[in-house]
Amino acid sequence: MDTSVIFPDEAEGYVRGLEMFSLREIGSPRWFMQHEYIEKLNMQAILNVSATYDDFVKDLLVLHKKIPTLVHNMILVQVWKQKVFPILCQLQDFNPKSTFPLYMVIHHEATVINLLETIMFHTDSYEAADDAVLDLVDYCHRKLTILASKTSREGAPSQDRHHLALQADASTLQELQLQSSALEFDISLKALSVLRYITDHTDSISVINRMLCTHNLPCVLVQLMDCCPWSRYSAGEVEKYMNNSWQRIPSEDHLKMTKLDGQVWIALFNLLLREECQRKYDFNNFNKNQMLRLRGFLTEVLVDQLPILVTLQRFLAQLAMTDPAPPKKELVLEQIPEMWNHIMHENGGKWKAIAKYQVKETFNPSEKDLRQQAHRLAQTYNLDVMESLIPDKPKCGCCGQEATKRCSRCQGERYCNRECQVKHWPKHKTACQLMTDATEKIQKDLNIKT
Repeated sequence: MDTSVIFPDEAEGYVRGLEMFSLREIGSPRWFMQHEYIEKLNMQAILNVSATYDDFVKDLLVLHKKIPTLVHNMILVQVWKQKVFPILCQLQDFNPKSTFPLYMVIHHEATVINLLETIMFHTDSYEAADDAVLDLVDYCHRKLTILASKTSREGAPSQDRHHLALQADASTLQELQLQSSALEFDISLKALSVLRYITDHTDSISVINRMLCTHNLPCVLVQLMDCCPWSRYSAGEVEKYMNNSWQRIPSEDHLKMTKLDGQVWIALFNLLLREECQRKYDFNNFNKNQMLRLRGFLTEVLVDQLPILVTLQRFLAQLAMTDPAPPKKELVLEQIPEMWNHIMHENGGKWKAIAKYQVKETFNPSEKDLRQQAHRLAQTYNLDVMESLIPDKPKCGCCGQEATKRCSRCQGERYCNRECQVKHWPKHKTACQLMTDATEKIQKDLNIKT
C-alpha cells in the first residue's frame, strides 16, 4: 500500500509557492491553501524520516530557500494568537457557524514547528535558514521560558487535551481557547528540539551571543531540567510525555532517559563546553550556581545512558573549584532578529481593527466553503497515511499486543481481538464517549451528513 502524501514533483510545486502573509491575511482562502500545502509537506517529511526514504521535502525547502518563510509563518501565527485571537473571542458580534477555521489557524503553528523539528536536524537546513535562525532562537526562548515558569507554578499538565477541550460548561470559543492552551505544550516541546539542533550546528557569533548573553539559555534549560514538565504523577503512577502522549512508566524504567531529557542535556553540553560558547558565557556567581545545580541530576544511571555527559560532569567539578575568567568584551557587528519586531511594528495598535476585519471577512465562511474545507482536510488526514506516521505498530488497548482492529464507535482505540475489546470497555467507555461527542460536534458544526 502506497502511503505517500505527495510525490516529489507535487512537493516542489508546494514549496515553490510558499509565501509570507500579512497578519490581516491569516485565515484567508489563499492562506488556508498554503496551510494545506504545509500540512502535506509536514506529513511527507515525517514519512520520509520514519521510512528512511529520500528526504526530498527537506531538500526542496533548502534548495528554494523557503525555511525563513516557514519561520515567518510560524511567528506570524504566534503574534496573531497573542494579540488578535483574544480580542476576536470577546467581540459581541462574533458568533461563527463553526470554529473549525479558527482551530486550523491555531493548529498551523504546531504544524510548522513540527516540520522545522524534522528538518532542522540537518546542517544544510540550518545553513539555509540564514538570518532566520536568530528569529528561531527568539521564538524557542519565548516558548521555553513560558513552559518553565508555568510548570514551576502549576506543575506538569494534569489533563489530556480531550478532557480540556470538552468541559461541559465551556462555550464553543472557550473550548477553542482551551484547545489552544493544550497545543502550546506540544509546541513548546518541539521548540526544545529545534533549539538543541541549533546548538549542534551554529558557529555564528550573533546566534551564540543571542543564546548565551541576550537570553541566558543555559539557565532556562537548568530550570526546565528542574521542573521537568514532560514528567508527572497521575493516580500514584509515574507518567512521561513520549511520542505526543502521556504514557505510564513501569517502575524499572523510572530512571530511563526520554528523548526530551536528552535534548536538554545535549543542548547544555553544546552551550557550556563548545570552545566558542565558553568564550562568550559569563560564569558570574548566579550563572555558576545555577550550572552547579546540574550535578544533582548527573547520576551514574544517567551518564551510562548518555556517555558524553562524563565530560560535562568533569567540567562542573572543575567549575565548582574555580572562578572562570569573565568573557572578553569584543567589538562585534552583531545581527539582530527582525521578524517579530517587524510584525509588531507594522500592526501595533491595529489589533482590534484586524480582529473586526477577520470576523466580517475571514471567519464567517459560507456553508459551502466549510464543506469544501472539511473535504480537503479529510483527504489530507487519511487514516492509512496517519497510521504510517506512527513510529510503532498500533498496540491493543487491553493487552499491549499488536492490534489490527479499531473501536467501531470512536475509531480511536485499537484491539487485537473481540475478547480484549469487551474486557477493556469499562475503562474505554468514558474516553470513547468524549471522542464520539467531539466528532459529532464537528460534524454538526460543519453541517456534514454522515
